[in-house]
Amino acid sequence: MTQAAPKGYFAKNIDAVGYHELNGKPAFKLAMQEKNRRWYLYVAHLWHRGWSVLEVTDPQAPEYCAYVPGPENTWTIQIQVADGKMITGLERIAPGWGGADGQPSAEGFFIFDVSEPTKPKQLGHWKSDSTGTHRNFYDGGNLVHAAAGAPGLTGKIYRSVDIGDPSNPREIGRFSLPEQESGADTKGMKFSFHGPAHIEGDRAYLSYGDGGGIILDVSDMAQPKLVSQLAFRGITATQGIHTYLPLPRRKIALINDEAIRENGDENLNLAGIVDISDERRPRMLSLLPLPEPAPESELKNFYEKAGRFGPHNHHHPNRQPCLEERDDVAYLTYFNAGLRVYDIRDARQPKEFAYFVPADPLVRIGTKPRRLVAQSEDVLVDRRGFIYLSDKTHGIHILRVNQLWPYLED
Repeated sequence: MTQAAPKGYFAKNIDAVGYHELNGKPAFKLAMQEKNRRWYLYVAHLWHRGWSVLEVTDPQAPEYCAYVPGPENTWTIQIQVADGKMITGLERIAPGWGGADGQPSAEGFFIFDVSEPTKPKQLGHWKSDSTGTHRNFYDGGNLVHAAAGAPGLTGKIYRSVDIGDPSNPREIGRFSLPEQESGADTKGMKFSFHGPAHIEGDRAYLSYGDGGGIILDVSDMAQPKLVSQLAFRGITATQGIHTYLPLPRRKIALINDEAIRENGDENLNLAGIVDISDERRPRMLSLLPLPEPAPESELKNFYEKAGRFGPHNHHHPNRQPCLEERDDVAYLTYFNAGLRVYDIRDARQPKEFAYFVPADPLVRIGTKPRRLVAQSEDVLVDRRGFIYLSDKTHGIHILRVNQLWPYLED
């Protein structure tokens, strides 16, 4: 059944194509699979424990196909799909986000078979023996690259896991920073691998909080070696570096931190482009322009609007043929500023050319933000050009840039 996007959104150069309210279960992270010319969107939920499957073959009329319940009192917010498998992160819920302190929770990640796209079947469970996993990387094959807790270390670290036998997954390598050792003096900074670990050949690109953007040599997966560390210590916002996304053909990378505190109560956020042509000496090339409110919104700036304002998630193609993979356009969610789309053909002078800011929701579902406004979370773009946008309180918006090709041909 066709659903229209809730009225009151602001858009430039983007059309609202479809919408699904997800049966009142707002989405967080997103993944996709194409099979037999049919398209399936996999949804991890923020306030509910489990995962949903939608068929989006017709983006104007997305169909809710299945809900897979997850373990109680556990964040099930992260998801990856590739090679007929679904990897779902399991993590202790952070304080204030709807968990029950002191009650049991699951951790690590589940491995599902999704060869039947709407009937996920659990194959295995890897456990970190710690706080679980956050944003993992899986592009097919036998390796999951996990952002995982580890006994005796603070924060999350990089752990590679062999799932060739899904019923008996096993760690084969790991990397951590000295600042994560018990008792280390961190000078008040946060050293934690957020993930994902983007793998390009024998290199892994890690987004490591106040540890910055890290490149590892993983030619020997059992013993990763540090190649470089682009640090922003004391400059980035509360989360530190959240994304380090390489665009290898152009030898550049997209990098950003994450807005954490509401109403701009932290350092100015960072989102920009890095030169990785000399992988031992990466350097910043430019910053993405700060989003400006639509004139008709009557806002002077997005700091006037409640909730978080700042960068969060880029579109990650992960070499999946069903997803758009290009290095001249960047799609970035910006919490209360919605989705922003950038022309990055000139890495020294990126330009915003499209945006979509959802209408503020009318009904509270979770505990955040403190004042109810739109908070765009994740973005995924399929090979056909359809954009899927998640939000803390809304369902899924399905969008399309309406002048992408003419714009980029000018």
